[in-house]
Amino acid sequence: MSGPTLELATCDGAATGDDNAPAALAIRAMTVSYGDKPAVFSVDAEMPAGSMTAIVGPNGAGKSTLLKAALGIVPRLSGTVTVHGEPLRAARHRIAYVPQRASVDWDFPTRALDVVLMGLSRELGLLRPVRARHRERARACLERVGMADFADRQIGQLSGGQQQRVFLARALAQDADLYLLDEPFAGVDAATERTIIDVLKSLKAEGRTVVCVHHDLATVAAYFDRVLLINLRKIAEGPVATTFTAATLQATYGGRLAGAHIDQLKLPAA
Repeated sequence: MSGPTLELATCDGAATGDDNAPAALAIRAMTVSYGDKPAVFSVDAEMPAGSMTAIVGPNGAGKSTLLKAALGIVPRLSGTVTVHGEPLRAARHRIAYVPQRASVDWDFPTRALDVVLMGLSRELGLLRPVRARHRERARACLERVGMADFADRQIGQLSGGQQQRVFLARALAQDADLYLLDEPFAGVDAATERTIIDVLKSLKAEGRTVVCVHHDLATVAAYFDRVLLINLRKIAEGPVATTFTAATLQATYGGRLAGAHIDQLKLPAA
């Protein structure tokens, strides 16, 4: 297990202006285990509505597991999840999820437009026909991520960055309140990274909530307003300005971060 937990404020009240509003995502006492090995241990976390949160920690810290367990993709040993105050099962329609690219079968023979249309599956159902308005909506989502010209391209023929944009467009098609993304910037080019962060910030401006598993410590402060630091347990959680510090990073990474790396981040000491 990691070092002592540094409990910081879980909500700065700036996201919604309503201190009594339920969190967009609330995780309580979540524990997940793979066999005898704990992956996440008794984690509490809250993501206020209208915020952008980075989940940060070393490899194997349980970041992706936490997200998948919150969605019910992997089973929990214990813990509860609520979305805007509702149980997960009642609020799934309010959530959009973008998985890691490595977990997707890119050989599946489908076009980029068809992938985005999958985001409308709840609206379309199994038997309803795909109509012109659905295709227009899907193309608008591709336009938003700069991929309109690739609508008819087979998904496996696209670059890694282009594939990631298409999966973000699929999430946009769901018109969700809560967007959960697992390492959306991993392995993408600089132009794609700029496009993705611009879209995510626009979602925040619309009052949506964004939660990302994130690995690049250098961009946390520029991209996000809140951070959750974990290493099997929660280490710290709160506004980036007061939570993303040299002390909490060293506690999260077990003291393994080089001092020069910390200095480059220009963080407060505590």
